[in-house]
Amino acid sequence: MIEFRFAHPIVLILFGIMAVLIVIRWYRAREDLPALRYSDTRLMSGIAPSWRIRTRLLPDVLRMLAWGALVIALARPQTGSAREILRGQGIDIVLALDISGSMAALDFEPQNRLTAAKEVIGEFIAGRQFDRIGLVVFARNAYHQSPLTLDYATVINLLNQVRLAPEIVDENKHPLILDGTAIGLGIASAGTMLRDSTAPSRVIVLLTDGDNNASLDPITAAQAMQALGIRIYTIGMGKTGQVPLPDPENGVIFQESDLDEATLQQIAEQTGGLYFRAENRAGLTQIYAEIDRLERSRVERQVFVPWQDQAWVWIGAAIVLLMIERVLRETLFQTIP
Repeated sequence: MIEFRFAHPIVLILFGIMAVLIVIRWYRAREDLPALRYSDTRLMSGIAPSWRIRTRLLPDVLRMLAWGALVIALARPQTGSAREILRGQGIDIVLALDISGSMAALDFEPQNRLTAAKEVIGEFIAGRQFDRIGLVVFARNAYHQSPLTLDYATVINLLNQVRLAPEIVDENKHPLILDGTAIGLGIASAGTMLRDSTAPSRVIVLLTDGDNNASLDPITAAQAMQALGIRIYTIGMGKTGQVPLPDPENGVIFQESDLDEATLQQIAEQTGGLYFRAENRAGLTQIYAEIDRLERSRVERQVFVPWQDQAWVWIGAAIVLLMIERVLRETLFQTIP
């Protein structure tokens, strides 16, 4: 970005002084007597003014422009390209999102759990600045949706494409991801993404609405993350008791919520993180805002601008204008003494 400034802006006050002098000169010129006297001015009434008469003020205008250019040169106009220097390093965050069939529950009306989670997570991503963010989704298996990156627009775009596990099928309508909730595998997959990271802080934000019913034990996965120095924030999503679920045949059916809060709390405590419970969208938004507050980058931003003087341009313009003005006064606009 090109920046512009005057090193000595106080000099620009000379423009005000020049304006006062021009007004004074104009008033004096009106009071001056004509150089030639005529017995009767009607003798000149039929003569059309020549182009010299119409442009007689041109030399004066050129002189004023030249003086104006010199004033600007004295103020030292400068330009430069702003350079931003970042000192420090952001943190690395992997967002692990449950996409099992129970995330279709309608207790986050008017949205289901997954839609509400995607919107809040998107707002969380958009609020970061210097942190690399990755995205992992899991049901019975876990998948890397996005590697660690600063390209937040791409992460949000991939997040928006996330669908419930039963909806992910191949060209023959065969399911590619079987339903289930592999919390341990989701943690391990996120940890794989963070394993080689050199960031000063490495964080997993895990959101789920169920209990682990597939693959790796989540506590074992949490112990592995503790050994790697990775902190896990866990979020339990959904209301307790019977929750409504959409059903192709019956419209809506009710199913008992199976959130395993004890395991999620143990995962967070094991790794030095925190456990949160969200029963509505407002609560979920508040949770991610709290995590955003707890995990901030220690990055110092400095803006440096190498200034370059541009006064020579205005000095050159002033010299050219004065030369043209002098030539015109001595030739085309020469006056009788």
